[in-house]
Amino acid sequence: MNTITPVDTVSFDGREVSLLDQTLLPGQQVRLIIEDAAQMHEAIGMLRVRGAPAIGVAAAFGLWLGVRGLSDDLPRPEAEAKVEETRTYLAGARPTAVNLSWALDRCAAQALATGSSTAQLKQALLDAAIQLRTDEEATTRLIGEHGADLLTGLSGVLTHCNAGSAATVGLGTALAPIYVASERGQALRVFADETRPLLQGARITAWELREAGVPVTVITDSMAAVVMRQGLVGAVIVGCDRVAANGDVANKIGTYGVALLARAHGLPFYVAGPTSTIDLGTPDGDHIEIEQRGAHEVTHHGGVLMAPDGVDVFNPAFDVTPAEYVTAIITEKGIIYPPYGPGLQAVKA
Repeated sequence: MNTITPVDTVSFDGREVSLLDQTLLPGQQVRLIIEDAAQMHEAIGMLRVRGAPAIGVAAAFGLWLGVRGLSDDLPRPEAEAKVEETRTYLAGARPTAVNLSWALDRCAAQALATGSSTAQLKQALLDAAIQLRTDEEATTRLIGEHGADLLTGLSGVLTHCNAGSAATVGLGTALAPIYVASERGQALRVFADETRPLLQGARITAWELREAGVPVTVITDSMAAVVMRQGLVGAVIVGCDRVAANGDVANKIGTYGVALLARAHGLPFYVAGPTSTIDLGTPDGDHIEIEQRGAHEVTHHGGVLMAPDGVDVFNPAFDVTPAEYVTAIITEKGIIYPPYGPGLQAVKA
């Protein structure tokens, strides 16, 4: 059996927190040492670490980094105030992926309920971040095991953006079922949309699949319909940054269009993500805040101007796919089918 080795996105070696700088992939594999909360905020905001689960884990370590320099003799209330200040600061790095605030809230709550001294608070924050990383790694494996069953018998699938190992601290979300299928011996080719404007599909998905020995073909975003029409794929599988209570899904810009194409060609459209991505407090996709990013991402590529200088640019980082176009949602707790409301509530209970 071919066991897949995950990309080391966020790690702690007992002394230092480091990240794989994904802005440099695939040409360079550079690890960044993150020394404080400000550096972690910058890394998340500039997409040096990206993917909903990965930024949650990164932020959890950032929360610890924000207070580790506090004196052990500092009164506990002052230390707790610093935790809250750092939590709020890091949560503002990116607005759409709910995993970011979820991970920060989880780790802060665990630490604040532990011990009575500042020294104990700092250690508890580190322990909570390490445990979160361990739990998220196990979560991706379970998503893979559940989702691989849906891909049985297929020879090709299409994915959009990068929801693989590089977007998590394990096998991934959308790519996890593909990796598990590969481990089971299934011959499965992945068609990876390049995913404009930052090319996460071409740069990152193709890189990590090739490194794992999984056959991959890169296509431009505008080629997805042709690939479907020619019967080269039997399903579409994508990740998610937030799932609303009704099953509407926010994911990388372009996902909505792929879902429409899948429906037009009679293909199942699967969404994979941990239950931490489910936000029952958001009733539907219209209430999901969509991150707007800078014009430079669209007008330039590799530092070269690709559009008229000063032209107006619309650059939402995500879009929302209505629940009616989603065939199933794959989580670590199993597969959820429509109608999504009851199923989403059940896995969050």
